[in-house]
Amino acid sequence: MKLQTKPRLGVLALMLEGYEPLFPGITARQHAYVEEVIASLDGVADFVFPRVALNQADIESLVVQYNAQDLDGILILLLSYSQGQYLVRAVQRNALPLALALVQPDETVGDDFEELELTVNQGIHGSQDNANCLMRAGVPCAYFAGSRKNGELAAFVGDFATVAHTLRAMRRMRIGVIGRLAGMGDVVTDDMAVYRKLGPEFRYDSIGTVRRLCAEVSDTHIAQRIEYERTLFDIDPRMPPERHAESVRMYLGIKAYLEQGGYAGYTMHFEEFGADGRFVHLPFLAASNLMAEGYGYAAEGDATCAMLMAVMIRLCGRANFSEMYMMDLAREAILMCHAGEGNWAMARKDRKPFLMDRVFGEGGLDNPPTPIFAQEPGPAAVMSLAHVGGERFRLVYAPGEVLDKGDLRRCDMPYLFFQPGSGVRACVTAWLEQGGTHHEVIVQGDPIARVRLWCRLAGIEFVRV
Repeated sequence: MKLQTKPRLGVLALMLEGYEPLFPGITARQHAYVEEVIASLDGVADFVFPRVALNQADIESLVVQYNAQDLDGILILLLSYSQGQYLVRAVQRNALPLALALVQPDETVGDDFEELELTVNQGIHGSQDNANCLMRAGVPCAYFAGSRKNGELAAFVGDFATVAHTLRAMRRMRIGVIGRLAGMGDVVTDDMAVYRKLGPEFRYDSIGTVRRLCAEVSDTHIAQRIEYERTLFDIDPRMPPERHAESVRMYLGIKAYLEQGGYAGYTMHFEEFGADGRFVHLPFLAASNLMAEGYGYAAEGDATCAMLMAVMIRLCGRANFSEMYMMDLAREAILMCHAGEGNWAMARKDRKPFLMDRVFGEGGLDNPPTPIFAQEPGPAAVMSLAHVGGERFRLVYAPGEVLDKGDLRRCDMPYLFFQPGSGVRACVTAWLEQGGTHHEVIVQGDPIARVRLWCRLAGIEFVRV
């Protein structure tokens, strides 16, 4: 699954045209400065910068151009003072995410500075004017103030570029939905609110579509995949070959369903498989393989969580699906696992996942082959997206650490111990207070700056617990 191409940003470099008569050559000087800034960001994104915007007509013309070129976002730089009101009309007709980065050609005041040096470094009050006008116009924008030389700017622009690219992808994103567990309230959302506010479309389908595609999978493709999985997993010697083959058939069939529908993620309620009557066991292996390949996933019809995972894969590279099973107050941690699915691409590196011939009676079906592993220890974040009501969505975000514990002898599910940075009691209490859902997405590291930026530009409330 191809997730991302390099983001493309338009640069809107603002300057007051009245400075050129006072300081002949200042426009060319500042244009060269912008080129220097762009060169320092090589590898972060591709940039479009035709000229400096000297007045309201220039600003509006460039914003129209960048929208017509279908770029991912616009990066605003202040090269001197520039009136904030001149930006408002342009961005009211703009559909691209905005970021304003306050940087300067010089990062310290020289004792011999004259008016020219002070003028080319005075972007700060132009930034304040423009930011104030954007705020009062209700236009979301990401902001940065700092050094352009020590990696700070590159980190910010890298985050913004990835977020902008993701927001664009969300407008084309589809999530496949087959069934939902009756009575599970926190997965219930307003599909049209998601569509209007965030962009992704939830598409409902029949389990019959999946069954047909599973039946069309060739034995040759199944055999090839089994050979590959022997390199991925330690396979349970008790597992009948035909059972492994049937699980691979389901994986390839569901993958075909996702590819044909253009889906970035999916959710399937497992009771659908038992009720259909034609499936042998549940698709735990399929779900785990597809997560490892970069598809968003959630169980039990939770399309919102599947969407969140698809977004986090684009923002953070990898993501896992799970839920909080129990508090471990002695370890100040939470045991997290689900029925039998997990992203084995995030498993601990010191051992292979074990593909188990697992006894599992739910749904009245046969033993489902299940990947058993513990997630790689280290910094991580757990989050959920809650629909608060209307077009309000809230991301509940808990940074912490996956503990170095992978020796549960009888836990026949992918699992991890998550230790919240705020402490287990405080974290879980705040999770309940903020309406965090019981299905969660897990990412490695602590990408709080990038995730918070995504929330700001997407209009989502961000709550750290």
